[in-house]
Amino acid sequence: MDAGVSSSLVHYHFDSREALLAEALDYSYAHAGDARIDSPGPEGASHAQRLQSMIEQCLPSTPSLQDDWVLWVELWLRAVRHPELRPIAEELYARLNAWFAAEIEAGVRDGEFERCDPQAVADRTLALLDGFGIRTLIGDSTMPLERARHAVAGALAGDLGLGEQLVAQASEPAPSAARAAPRPVLTAPSM
Repeated sequence: MDAGVSSSLVHYHFDSREALLAEALDYSYAHAGDARIDSPGPEGASHAQRLQSMIEQCLPSTPSLQDDWVLWVELWLRAVRHPELRPIAEELYARLNAWFAAEIEAGVRDGEFERCDPQAVADRTLALLDGFGIRTLIGDSTMPLERARHAVAGALAGDLGLGEQLVAQASEPAPSAARAAPRPVLTAPSM
């Protein structure tokens, strides 16, 4: 109704609610997620600064990122009950993992980070972002956004041998090219 499209037209194009959700997620990620991933980050930024910007872009820190999170939560819940959505979730996570792993690998290669397994560090980072992000999204008073930023940055800094460098940067929101441009995000349909 919000889009001004008849329900019969929606049913014509989508066999199920899951197919509609899958398309909404794919669209959202293609337009918002890929813009985020393709952004080189702040000009002249260190790898640590780019990672901090990436953390900021993956937490529900703005209204549009909160809308993204609503879609992710819908995906998680529906993928449990509808196996046909699991490949979509796997693909989206693979892209996020590759984004973080590539930046970590570049930092190791350039000598900014200690040697580590970039894939394993990216996996842990995404797990932390998911856990702290959901608590922030639901308004958990014990997990405000600033605490979530510090927790993720602190764990990542430890994995990369950065001491407090990344945590100190978490105190101030990271500059972000993705934040500067409005991001088209579809919210999950009420079902």
